[in-house]
Parts: sequence; structure tokens; C-alpha cells
Amino acid sequence: MKRALGGLAVAVVTVAATGCGAAARGPVAARGPADLVLRGGHVVTVDSALPEAEAVAVIGDRIAAVGSDAEIAGYIGPDTRVIELAGRLAVPGFIEGHGHFLGVGEARLNLDLTGARSWDDIVAMVAEAASSSSPGAWIVGRGWHQEKWDRVPEDAVEGVPTHASLSAVSPGNPVVLTHASGHASLVNARALALAGIDRAYVPPEGGEVVRDAAGDPTGLLRENAQDPVDAARARARAGLTAAEREARFRRVVALAAEESLSKGVTSFHDAGVSFDAIDGYRRLAEAGELPVRLYVMVRAPNEELAEKLAAYRMIGVGNGHLTVRAIKKQIDGALGSHGAWLLEPYTDMPSSTGLVLEPVAEVARTAELALEHGYQVNTHAIGDRANREVLDIYEAAFAGDPAAGRALRWRIEHAQHLHPADIGRFAELGVVAAMQGVHATSDAPWVPKRLGEERAHTGAYRWRDLWESGAVVGNGTDAPVEDVDPIASFWATITRRLPDGGRFDPDQRLTRERALRSYTLNNAYAAFEEVEKGSITPGKLADIVVLSRDIMRVPEEEVRDARVDYTIVGGRVLHERRGS
Repeated sequence: MKRALGGLAVAVVTVAATGCGAAARGPVAARGPADLVLRGGHVVTVDSALPEAEAVAVIGDRIAAVGSDAEIAGYIGPDTRVIELAGRLAVPGFIEGHGHFLGVGEARLNLDLTGARSWDDIVAMVAEAASSSSPGAWIVGRGWHQEKWDRVPEDAVEGVPTHASLSAVSPGNPVVLTHASGHASLVNARALALAGIDRAYVPPEGGEVVRDAAGDPTGLLRENAQDPVDAARARARAGLTAAEREARFRRVVALAAEESLSKGVTSFHDAGVSFDAIDGYRRLAEAGELPVRLYVMVRAPNEELAEKLAAYRMIGVGNGHLTVRAIKKQIDGALGSHGAWLLEPYTDMPSSTGLVLEPVAEVARTAELALEHGYQVNTHAIGDRANREVLDIYEAAFAGDPAAGRALRWRIEHAQHLHPADIGRFAELGVVAAMQGVHATSDAPWVPKRLGEERAHTGAYRWRDLWESGAVVGNGTDAPVEDVDPIASFWATITRRLPDGGRFDPDQRLTRERALRSYTLNNAYAAFEEVEKGSITPGKLADIVVLSRDIMRVPEEEVRDARVDYTIVGGRVLHERRGS
């Protein structure tokens, strides 16, 4: 119910919401001591019933009331923790709509190549790592992107260096350096040998081994051609004991959680992990040791999905910290590595229309399994051909019962480059566009090079067109492809501003209100969790973020300066910025 008091409507809860599979909960007192109160700020709720307020009261892990400072004062008791917002902004906890949770943790353990401005920088980093590594130990890095270097070596093949200089500084250590997109890797001679990749090697379907004029591998492996290197690394890890593997898993999860919470991420859509990883998550969730709420997409061959899906469907394990009800598929690669599947050839590589990583028939079979077991299907599609094929698969799957199909909220992950004729199909089919705002500005300097000007400006990153068509558009970062920081993606979404000051198709910007919704309530909807989270509404989980600057009001150029002062998950302060 709502009561109008003091010029602001206060919302209080009498019976907590129980949607999304949560256990039934008793009433939350409309009056009485709160465990936590935030007051004196600008609260943007993303709830149309009460869009803005000054204060919030939390009882247990739920929001008890939202309203003015005077209205919430009655909730403050002797043991209530009070956070003085002092004019700062409080918003619903950010929901990372598509990322790789374990990858975020792994990135903290490996070489960070995102800041490299030349191949020489990367070679120097590997040389330093090799000097302190034991012989035979793998050296792993991620984040390089040839389009972001100030120069490329003269002996480069297809715009990417060969492994010669890399191998020279690391002869005794296998090295694998993953592209920022995750869809290609550069490896050294030792890694090629361990993986069995030589002049005669034939890559699997959906993979490419780039070769020099003599036919020798340059070290650049695209898409599925990375599999033998992954297998070689797995063999190296096989010697670890079960206890050592568990300890490393827990370490990676802890690092990923720390990074996410520091950026205000309270829930994370984990885009594709194994059943073994889900087992690990469940152990942590049931023990109360999973700080960030995970919405997990399982990734496995269809045979394994058919065997295990029924047993692995879980909702809200560990007091709402682990849900598994989605399947991740990947029909093509990435635009940056020429792996996105296009309707027409690449402008800068006319011999190629990209790569098909999982055949259409295989994805269609996954759709059948998902319908059988009541799972959501979330398919990676970057290129316009890939997006069209996935939409066709979904439409065929829904043909017998379109309403039931819409209720399953199947998604396309990235929806990055669309043919204009396919934009309206998302809303027509009820398909969620799980996009990443920061990709638009990160990729924009080189997208016309790949697609040509016309395709780049009529089909790439069409945020507003999708929104205006009625599609549900989510937001995220694809971390560790990009930093998991929602502020950077929010800023890119509302500005489309490039490093040189220009804007990439500024007509596709979203308003701040829509951008915030894309990172909160829309992502909650995309996980069937809009009853439990995504807005600061009485009865919902008390997942709240406090920012140092009001990104809904400050001038555009100041948005990126905002920092996360508090991250609150289920009423518990799990991150507090020093000095905040």
C-alpha cells in the first residue's frame, strides 16, 4: 500500500513478495525497528509507483519501506544501522546481464593485456613473467586487441603478429594470450607443440589456424581452433588433487565476487559454465559463501544436456544466491576477430563471412531440449546472419504455441549486428536482447572497417531501435571482455561517446532512466526475477547500491567519475569504499 505523507508517497510492505520460486515469507512489519536505514539522499527506485524518494528502511534481507526522511524515521531503533546518504544517489543493485563470473576471477590471476598499446608491450610482459616462472609452467594473459595498438609489426599476418618474438622470450614456457573478445588466442611455439598444432594440423569445424606464406601456424587461433590448447592446459591441471582444485575454485570465486561487489554488481548472469562449475557454486551457496547472486546458464553438449537438465534446474538456492534455469549456446564468434557470421562478406576480409561455431541443427536440438525441460535458451549471436538464424530457430520452436514461447523469455546474447529487417522480430517473438552498452563505444572505432559504413550505421548496436520496437533490452559488460564496471557501460549507453570526442550513432542513445532500467529491472526480467529484485520496492530483496555522484542528475561528463560507496546485498553491506 502507499500513503501520501510530507509531499512524498511512502511505500510500505505488509506481505513480502514470493515470486521467482522463493520460499513463502511472513509479513514484514510496517512499523518497527529496521536493521538498516538509508536516508538523506536521492533514491531512484525504478518503480513507477514511487519513482523517487529520500530514504529506505530494510528489515532482514527485504526492503520494508521507501519514502521521505520523516516517514522512514519511525523505523530507526537503537540497533538500526543508519547510512547518511548526504545527497548521494541510491539505486537498485546493478545486475550484470551477461558476463563470465569465473573469468572475472581468473583475470585477476593472469596477465592483464588490456592496457597494452603495442605488441612490444605484450612481449615485454611475457618476458618478465617467464623470468619468474618455473620451466613448463603456463603463462596466461587476456585482453589484447590489435585495433587498439598504436602500431602492428611489419611481419603481421591478417593484421596480427606472428609468435616469433613471443617464442623467443618464453622458450621453456607455453604461453596463451587470449584476445579481448575471448574468440581468438595468440600462442607461442611451446604451446603449439603441446597442442599438436603444426603445418599438417586440420582445425575442427568452426575454427581457423592462421598460417604464414610458408604454411606454418603464426600462433593466431580463431574460435574452435583454440580447443587443443585448452585441452593441453587441462592436462597440465590434471595433476592437482581434489583439494587443490577446490581451493583454486574458491579463490577464483572470491576474486570475482570482490571485483563485482566493488563495482556495485549484486547479481550476475553467468553466461555459460559446466555442470562441474555449477556443483561448485551450489556447495558455496548452500554454505552461505556465495556473496553475489548468480543466474547461471549451463553450457554443455546436447547429449549431456539431455541427461542432466532435469536434475540441475534450481531456483533461489542459498537464500536467493543461485539459480540455474538457462542454457547457453554460441552460434558464431566475434566481430573483432572476424568470427561473427555475416550475411555478406567482411569489408576488410572479402574472402570471409565469419564462422559457425555451433551448427544450426545443433542449436535447434538444444531448443527442443529446453522446451522439454522448461529451460530458457540464451544464444550468443554477433553477426546479422547469426542473429537471423537464431531468430528463425526460436520462431520455429514457438510455432506450436507462440504464447508459451514468449513466456520462456528466450534471449539472444549480444544481438550486436542486426539486419534492419530483423530488429522488430525480437519484440514479436518475445526475445530478450541481452546487450552490452560499453561494446558499442569500445568497438566503434573499427566497426566500419569490418562492416563498411552503411552496414555499421544501419545495423550495429541498435539499442534505441530495439527498445522503441517493444523489445526488452538488457545491459552488461561481457566481463572480462570489458571491465565489469556498470558505470562505464551506463555512460556508454547514454552518450555513445568515443575517445576522440565523437559519438557513434548518437540517435541510438538511451535516456538515463532507460539505461538504469536496462541494468536493473530489465535484467531481472530477463532472469524471471522481476518480482524479487531490480527495483527498490517494498517486499523485494534489499539489494542496493550507493554512488558517490548522482549519475541521474550530474552533467554528462561527470557520470564516469561516480564511484560505488556501498554495495548492499540482502540488507548486508558487503562493500564499503574507504572514506565513504
